[in-house]
Amino acid sequence: MQFLCKEYRDGNPRVRSLVAETRIHLVPALNPDGYELAREAGSELGNWALGHWTEEGYDLFENFPDLASALWAAEERKLVPHKFPNHHIPIPEHYLAEDATVSHSPGAWQQGGARERVAHGTLSPLQVAVETRAVMAWMDKNPFVLGANLQGGEKLVSYPFDTAQPVKEVPADAPGSLDDYEDNPELQETPDHAIFRWLAISYASAHLTMTETFRGGCHTQDMTNAMGIVQGAKWHPRAGSMNDFSYLHTNCLELSIYLGCDKFPHESELQQEWENNKEALLTFMEQVHRGIKGLVTDQQGEPIANATIVVGGINHNVLTGSAGDYWRILNPGEYRVWARAEGFNPSVKTCTVLYDIGATQCNFVLSRSNWK
Repeated sequence: MQFLCKEYRDGNPRVRSLVAETRIHLVPALNPDGYELAREAGSELGNWALGHWTEEGYDLFENFPDLASALWAAEERKLVPHKFPNHHIPIPEHYLAEDATVSHSPGAWQQGGARERVAHGTLSPLQVAVETRAVMAWMDKNPFVLGANLQGGEKLVSYPFDTAQPVKEVPADAPGSLDDYEDNPELQETPDHAIFRWLAISYASAHLTMTETFRGGCHTQDMTNAMGIVQGAKWHPRAGSMNDFSYLHTNCLELSIYLGCDKFPHESELQQEWENNKEALLTFMEQVHRGIKGLVTDQQGEPIANATIVVGGINHNVLTGSAGDYWRILNPGEYRVWARAEGFNPSVKTCTVLYDIGATQCNFVLSRSNWK
């Protein structure tokens, strides 16, 4: 924050452009209780686990509703997308109750009406932390497009899915070994897998040392194939992560960035850690301006909120905001894009995304439908 303010005041054109064209939200600590515990112990006496949990004993990163398992179960039952959405999946009603508990691995889903109950078994339930509730409300209030949670103790970028999809029963006469099926990446990839990899690489490649993995990882062997990036489900599978929740419940693409091997670096090391990550942080933030953006309006120019933006070939949609505006991060290429809204005829056009930073404007005007 200090860097952005100083560089903006000093006239740095790159920072001025970033600040002027981007709504930047910074959260100093998602887990202030844990931070205080770690700070009191200091870098010499602290350990990797210290400060990871809240004062009540919750791991916030695994305290969100497991929407990925719900989506996969619905897909198996052929409910997606007509009876179960592939985006903005609602938070289960029981999760919003005052005394709500969360059960994972992989968890349970309850939704009335056409969306049937899909259950996979549970473990001992945990309470929903007050911090988790606050973050979910914050995500619902703000139309975030790109996000990162900054952590320590490793040096890599992790992207969704974090949840590992259960391996289906393998026929005895199936070709290959059981390991071939268990390691199949298609079981866990998001529809935006290529885009998530682009975002992760944009950070790792700009970091001063993240791709220097010739000595292995921070604590074990290198899990990133010398790229500094890894899919969460392949590295540290967990259900109910903030990244998976953000992707399936909002428009936001969120990743986990592990800044360095030392989870609590000494004060004398902070300047070098900042230099290691400074360019990467700026580059990552600039990626929010890659892809397409625009307005969806009716023929009188009135904005249409909650219109659905569909990108051909990517089975994950986004919604317009209250002002009819939308943003969709995409890799360079040519895309067929549809805008749809209840009570309106859909509209489709071809939108081209270039390699240079700067989202392509792709507006839609929808006409009223005669269907009641």
